[in-house]
Amino acid sequence: MLPILFTVGLLIAAASCVTAPTDPGTTTTIPPGTPDLTVTSFATGLNRPWDLAFAPDGTMLITERVGRVVAWIGGAKRVLAQPADEVNSGEGGMMGLAIDPAFPSNRLIYTCFLSNASGPLDVRVVRWQVNAGYTALTNRSDIVTGIPVNTSGQTGRHSGCRPRFGPDGNLWVTTGDAATNTTPQDPNGLGGKVLRVTTSGAGAVGNPGGALRSQIYTLGHRNPQGVSFRPSDGQAFSIEHGTGCDDEINKLVPGGNYGWYPVPLGGGALYDESRPMTDPRIAGALPAVWSSGCPTIAPSGATFLNGAKWEGWNGAFAAAVLKGSQLFVARINAAGTAVTQSWTAITNQGRLRSAVQGPDGNLYIATDADPGQILKVVPS
Repeated sequence: MLPILFTVGLLIAAASCVTAPTDPGTTTTIPPGTPDLTVTSFATGLNRPWDLAFAPDGTMLITERVGRVVAWIGGAKRVLAQPADEVNSGEGGMMGLAIDPAFPSNRLIYTCFLSNASGPLDVRVVRWQVNAGYTALTNRSDIVTGIPVNTSGQTGRHSGCRPRFGPDGNLWVTTGDAATNTTPQDPNGLGGKVLRVTTSGAGAVGNPGGALRSQIYTLGHRNPQGVSFRPSDGQAFSIEHGTGCDDEINKLVPGGNYGWYPVPLGGGALYDESRPMTDPRIAGALPAVWSSGCPTIAPSGATFLNGAKWEGWNGAFAAAVLKGSQLFVARINAAGTAVTQSWTAITNQGRLRSAVQGPDGNLYIATDADPGQILKVVPS
């Protein structure tokens, strides 16, 4: 384990009362066996950290939205790559990060970023190889390109792109809708979707196919920035930003359409954010597992907490929250159809961008700030 730099506080979860709206019938009672949380600063001096991941040897890799991939080595930041084609604009920049399950033998990682490599801007998923000394990224391969970008005065809006490996060995990638009204329902477009691809970027076996482009697993999303897999059964859940209302947790099923369709009732090019997140015009649109109600809290990267050390939180879904500046924790029922209980913690650390459980079983959270940091959360 790398050293803790300094202690920034002790939070008792029971003292962090829920402030976020929840579905009708969802309780906000802190669950029995709730652990005390010790929150310390693990990595500091970061520029808008967006995502983090651990190599099997425990080395933490971090993306900084300003355009860098870094490693935290010996208590200091070491820059591994700063691609010349990366564009830091609006909500776009260097975003999500995932480490290949076969990293010990292939040393591959994957990043999402806003790029001008093809001329017109796009978001792309790039595969890299980390050299043996953790000093550079090499052997770049752009495996998914053409994820759309908003360029109409809101460059980078709704560019959220977070990759995660599922238990099936495939790479799942959330993509924003680029604030363009036809994108989420476009069967051939990569925006407003959850993609499921191989490590070479091809559509994975078991994707719905048919009218949908081969890489697409689900559609009808607005700006999903988190995807995680329940340890008990491997079921995938995403979390996404709503408009003024209704951030969502969604259970992902092949070909599922989650109903975001921001085209005005009378048609036209307006990005109509008055439309509901699950639009009744979309036949068969799937309801959310959880909706925030009004106002939204802006959840981002999320994970399932796993392990006996989490006591009453074991198996719960935990999301870093931006606008609401909190860790949002939810208990999802066995069927994956509803949140039965939700609560909050870590409400004094500002905007939180991503939550990742480390190999030591503790939770690591990136703060959305410049300078930003990675928090280490240790349950009692």
